[in-house]
Amino acid sequence: MQNKNEKNITSNRKAFYEYFIEQKLEAGIVLVGTEVKALRSGKANLVDAYASIKDSEVWMVNAHIGVYEHGNINNHDPLRRRKLLLKRSEIKKLENKVKQKGYSLIPLRLYFSNGKVKVEIGLARGKKSYDKRESIKQKDAKRDLDRSLK
Repeated sequence: MQNKNEKNITSNRKAFYEYFIEQKLEAGIVLVGTEVKALRSGKANLVDAYASIKDSEVWMVNAHIGVYEHGNINNHDPLRRRKLLLKRSEIKKLENKVKQKGYSLIPLRLYFSNGKVKVEIGLARGKKSYDKRESIKQKDAKRDLDRSLK
């Protein structure tokens, strides 16, 4: 699903193991200071990140964007909350879904699209432990099949 104008920064592989992703959305992200330079050098981690809706605004929490090593005293806080840019109608739809039991918003990947940093968020429903075991079995079966075809 990646265009030729997109350059992947990082992805949250753990999210696909922990959650069923039911819907994906692209959102802009408000960054400050040296965060874009740190992202260009690949210093980002989305493993424990999630998104929350507060006062009709979507915020990304616990996304780690590393400190830019050539920055000065005004470097950014690596774990600060970052605002996501979505249309009001999209936010309302997401807010209604998140109010339902078991749904949450999970950042799936960060990438550059035409020079702008974008985040792909997914409307996710948590997996139970037996679902996780089943996905591991399917992954192993696919790997074995690929090996036998090679």
